[in-house]
Amino acid sequence: MVLIHYLMNYIHDLMLAEVGIGMIERSHLAILRAVEQGGSLTAAAERLHLTQSALSHAIKKLELQLGAPVWEREGRSLRPTQAGQYLLGLAGRLLPQLEHAEDVIARMAAGERGILRIGMECHPCYQWLLKIVGPYLTAWPGVDVDVKQQFQFGGMAALFGHDIDLLVTPDPLHKPGVEFTPVFDYEQVLVVAANHPLAQADFVRPEQLVDEVLISYPVPAERLDIYNQFMQPAGVAPRRHKTIETTDILLHTVAVGRGVAALPRWLVEEYAGSLPICAVSLGEGGINKHIYLGVRSAERETDYIDAFIRQAADVSW
Repeated sequence: MVLIHYLMNYIHDLMLAEVGIGMIERSHLAILRAVEQGGSLTAAAERLHLTQSALSHAIKKLELQLGAPVWEREGRSLRPTQAGQYLLGLAGRLLPQLEHAEDVIARMAAGERGILRIGMECHPCYQWLLKIVGPYLTAWPGVDVDVKQQFQFGGMAALFGHDIDLLVTPDPLHKPGVEFTPVFDYEQVLVVAANHPLAQADFVRPEQLVDEVLISYPVPAERLDIYNQFMQPAGVAPRRHKTIETTDILLHTVAVGRGVAALPRWLVEEYAGSLPICAVSLGEGGINKHIYLGVRSAERETDYIDAFIRQAADVSW
């Protein structure tokens, strides 16, 4: 049943592609992608383990059928034409889907369920995710899990492009073809050093942060809750904003009084056992958030994906 589901899903994607069946083949798209990646026919031939003449012949035949060139020479390099750019975009969408389908079906043939590729749009969510992955791998021995953290705020494109199967995000973008399930509620709080003047406050007001150094992950300011839900509506900004990529270094920096940060309360409380830091609510009502898991609608009922979502919803902190 799962095999039929995957085949139907990928055949549907191919049928929707704006190409003429029998004219543009997968091999053409693979050649165009290889030339783009390698910069020349020679490099593409090496990547594809084909002769350069075979590649040239295949593309010339395609150009005759299309009635338009797909690339033009620029010195020793090849530059895609407008038609070539369009086909490259198509290759970027379809080839990963086909490659993933082949991998999934090969795993099925070997008696395995498959691989669950998780994309992260949430820096601090990694610690939360670790509480789920261990028990999940035990419960589903035929499924491998791969966590990809490079999809910082590009997760929707990765999900639609079949680069990942499940997206972890606190800020879902609801679009047709994707379903989001809220699995964990938390409060976004201000984290300060234990000896900071605000450490004993019940909550902080926006204007109290104008003289502070705000530390965050390397994320655009407009995507930060402390900016778009707290400071900007009040018309204020911190004295300075700097970024630190890792949670440990960020919290150690806060602990020695070199700035403040906004993080989930559960994460702050976990580190508070070993670092002199405190969590303070952002505003009297606080900023309440959810962690969502997004999947492609056609795969929402796949057994091992559904099981992961259910298990994530059961994890408490």
